Amino acid sequence: MARVLIVEDNEMNRDMLARRLSRRGHEVSVAVDGRMGIERARAEVPDVILMDLSLPEVDGWEATRRLKADSATAPIPVIALTAHAMPGDSARAREAGCDDYDTKPVELARLLAKIAALTARSMDEGTK
Repeated sequence: MARVLIVEDNEMNRDMLARRLSRRGHEVSVAVDGRMGIERARAEVPDVILMDLSLPEVDGWEATRRLKADSATAPIPVIALTAHAMPGDSARAREAGCDDYDTKPVELARLLAKIAALTARSMDEGTK
């Protein structure tokens, strides 16, 4: 299963998602703001990052841009996981460097499929 970094400032959302992913065999770590998310991503090099976009310290948009600008973390797939569901938000998240986009409330089956697809793609690219 995947090593997943959840970057989420809302404690209830963070804990619920961490428990649900852990129960399905994923190894989960968490960060409560964008700055901590960047630090954890660099230290842990997870298989995928679930990035809230509305974060304190450094927002998810900027955190993603910084991660994608760093050669050590650029290959890590980032899924924007946000309540931002207005037209254009998905495109804006991708412009910031997110590899995929999903909305809250989380539909777990859909999110698990995205995690599986991105980690499989990442592994395929790493073996070439």
